[in-house]
Amino acid sequence: MGRLVQTVRHAGFVPVNPWDFDITKRVEEISALDDLEEVTAAWRTLNREIGERNRRSIEECDLMLACLDGPDVDSGTASEIGYAFALGKGIQGYRGDFRLTGDNLGSRINLQVQYWIEASGGGIAATLDTIPAALHLLKSHIADSKRRPSKIGTNR
Repeated sequence: MGRLVQTVRHAGFVPVNPWDFDITKRVEEISALDDLEEVTAAWRTLNREIGERNRRSIEECDLMLACLDGPDVDSGTASEIGYAFALGKGIQGYRGDFRLTGDNLGSRINLQVQYWIEASGGGIAATLDTIPAALHLLKSHIADSKRRPSKIGTNR
């Protein structure tokens, strides 16, 4: 993740990384609890805080860069991509993983996740060095789409 954040910074973007929220101390505190109900309650509280932080990060950003590595796209990442798409954010994916995970030969990853990314104007980069250009292109695409007049259907 560090190289990905560094790549974004060097491209002139300001990363909003929800994992900058250090939870180590909180996890240690939870691990020290003896009562199962207290542990469960503490995890529920921390989980909600993490989810809330992720939601705010998505709402505050202009573009999303989603890491798609793994045997399948992480379920949390998939839901964040869907939420970003629903908010009208541009989404760029990065999958440096060589494993094939698409639903068929026409998709590199889960077909719905790939749809959200591509329908937002983004794509899926396979190498770190292609991310800066992809992000700048997506930023231009988003800016151009906001300058176009809205189409309004009329009833005759």
